[in-house]
Amino acid sequence: MDRVLFVLADYPVTLETAALAAAGLFALLLIALLVVVIRQSQARTEEARQRAEEAAAAQAKAAENERHLADMIRIQSEMTGRMQTMSEIFGSRTSDLARLVNERLDSQGQRIGAAMADSSTKTNETLSKLQERLAVIDRAQSNITQLSQNVVSLQSILANKQTRGAFGQGRMETIIGDGLAPNAYAFQATLSNGSRPDAVVYMPNSAPSLVIDAKFPLESWQSFSGAAEGEDPRFAASRFRNDMGVHIKAISEKYLIPGETADTAFLFVPSESIFADLHEKFEDVVQKSLKARVVIVSPSILMLSIQVVQALMRDVRMREEAYRIQTEVRALLGDVGRLDDRVKKLQSHFTQAQNDIGDILVSSGKVLRRGEKIEAMEFDETPQPQRLAGE
Repeated sequence: MDRVLFVLADYPVTLETAALAAAGLFALLLIALLVVVIRQSQARTEEARQRAEEAAAAQAKAAENERHLADMIRIQSEMTGRMQTMSEIFGSRTSDLARLVNERLDSQGQRIGAAMADSSTKTNETLSKLQERLAVIDRAQSNITQLSQNVVSLQSILANKQTRGAFGQGRMETIIGDGLAPNAYAFQATLSNGSRPDAVVYMPNSAPSLVIDAKFPLESWQSFSGAAEGEDPRFAASRFRNDMGVHIKAISEKYLIPGETADTAFLFVPSESIFADLHEKFEDVVQKSLKARVVIVSPSILMLSIQVVQALMRDVRMREEAYRIQTEVRALLGDVGRLDDRVKKLQSHFTQAQNDIGDILVSSGKVLRRGEKIEAMEFDETPQPQRLAGE
């Protein structure tokens, strides 16, 4: 029995030891098997309890579902009744709505018909007015065509040097003639040195006359501004400066005569745009003309200057007539004094007449009172002997 079967970890295992170990292991296996059986029995018991609870819950849920189903059937029956009521209401409302829609459609159709008739009338009126405006446009187009022809003729006028000078001369003469009396200016008058300026304005108080020249070098200006093609702008500007310098010098030498003409002469430019461009691009030419006592004027500036001269002439005429006005005022004051004396005399006559009328009224009052007394007296019917005067 004590025979060693094998050695396990330096421990000799005998047959007895192996039998004891096998008996312990078998006991452990029995215990484990009993534990497994007990646990399976508990699990089955728990599962049976859960199934019983689930069956009870299912029965309760089935009863609840039956109650819900009954409620739903009741609600469905109520909804069916309500739906029938609403269907009847909707049917009546639909008929009313259809009737209202038909009435509205009829009235809308009448309105649309009236609106279409009105629109047709307005359309016809608009078309007639449009035809009138087209006729006006046709007339305006004919006027524009005629104006373009006039512009072409004006361009041909400006292309010719003599006609261009006549154009500037005409504008200047129109401005002067509209602003001054005929005896206050002269065109193409001859000065003492034999020169003939385009216009001479006679100043008041025997002051020297104002000389106006209208020969602006428009050809050189057109060359500079691009009227002449194929020319260098700088060369054109230089040529315009030279022409202006020569013309300003000629005006200063021929038209500025001491004692006969004013110290300043006017160079008339027949265009406002040229006048503006001249002051913008050729300031040196303008300054040179001012130093030479030659003022470059546009049509508006010339018109303003003529108005100033007209005001001066009117002031001089008023000064010349001042003595005559004072004489007439003195005579008028004398007449007023005499009129005052006569009015005072007439007032005294009226006072005397008023006093006389008062006396007359007093006398007439006395006569009236005596007549009343006489009327109130009573006389006997038997005649009384007449008394002699003096008894």
